[in-house]
Amino acid sequence: MKTLMILAALGLVLHDTTAGTHSLKYFYTGSSEVPNFPEFVAVGMVDDFQIDHYDSNTQRDVPKQDWMSRVSEDRANYWQGETEKRRGDQQTFKASIEILKQRFNQTGGVHIFQWMVGCQWDDETEEVNNGFHQFGYDGDDFIALDMKTMKYIAPTQQAGITKQKWDNNKADSDYWKSYLTQTCPEWLKKYVNYGKSSLMRTDLPSVSFLQKSPSSPVTCHASGFYPNRAVMFWRKDGEELHEDVELGEIVPNPDGSFQMSVDLQKLPSGDWGKYECVFQLSGVKEDFVTVLDKDVIRTNHVNPMYMIILIVAAVILLSTIICVAGYFIHKKKNAKRPPSPVNDPTVEHQRMLPNQSA
Repeated sequence: MKTLMILAALGLVLHDTTAGTHSLKYFYTGSSEVPNFPEFVAVGMVDDFQIDHYDSNTQRDVPKQDWMSRVSEDRANYWQGETEKRRGDQQTFKASIEILKQRFNQTGGVHIFQWMVGCQWDDETEEVNNGFHQFGYDGDDFIALDMKTMKYIAPTQQAGITKQKWDNNKADSDYWKSYLTQTCPEWLKKYVNYGKSSLMRTDLPSVSFLQKSPSSPVTCHASGFYPNRAVMFWRKDGEELHEDVELGEIVPNPDGSFQMSVDLQKLPSGDWGKYECVFQLSGVKEDFVTVLDKDVIRTNHVNPMYMIILIVAAVILLSTIICVAGYFIHKKKNAKRPPSPVNDPTVEHQRMLPNQSA
């Protein structure tokens, strides 16, 4: 959980939603003695988009998407209210780290206390599910709320005191049940409506086949798709292949779209046309299927025989150019050279005349 929250605190993309499902998550990270990192950071995420950011250096909660400015239309003091909440959370996290250091018999050094809370909503079924409210300390799970029992799970002895305290607080339990099943989904729906042009946009990719050499794996590469919730795989005769297949990660393009690839490690034997690369994009019902065609595979490999022919042709052409150039240079020099005195009859005649000077 530590890695997940740190990535969110840094504003990096997370991939965890499926078609029709939207999520609202808040990540809070309090730290002590971490170089070049704020003591407290809070980040909100809707699907794969960071919607706001607060840290102890700026002490202001600010929108991270243009469409999030629309929230002020519903609540004029929204950002001021969120800033005040984050400032309060900042102080709570600072105190919590000191308490946990005592429970774990720690003094100085780097320590991290984290909280992840949020919910999911399916815009097709209207179902609200998978609410979560959990904490971590120094990379390990510390305590988490079980939504079925509304009781806390404490995996460590040091969390037992917190569990007992929170389980006995009925008002606190009622609050989180209401927030995770009602308040959180209501705000999630609002955010999705604000940013639907981005959140619900779909762009299909361009798909191409790549191969470094005749013996290298065949790569099916998809680029230019959006959003980044996608699945890609190989299949043969209509059956998905699980062996000898390596799936790459989804990575962003400079223009905001995404790309990914999947390698077919074992080269096809027989009819290559039996193999298909299948791309599935969240929000699009139809599969994007590309049949493998050996003749359209892009490669950097050049047949050695072609290389020899090209080299020989280049040598012959270069030799011809040098010979022709040498001939014209020689001819040009001879054209500008004056006649030799020995062969010029005028000069010879002048040499035989008597000296006419006094």
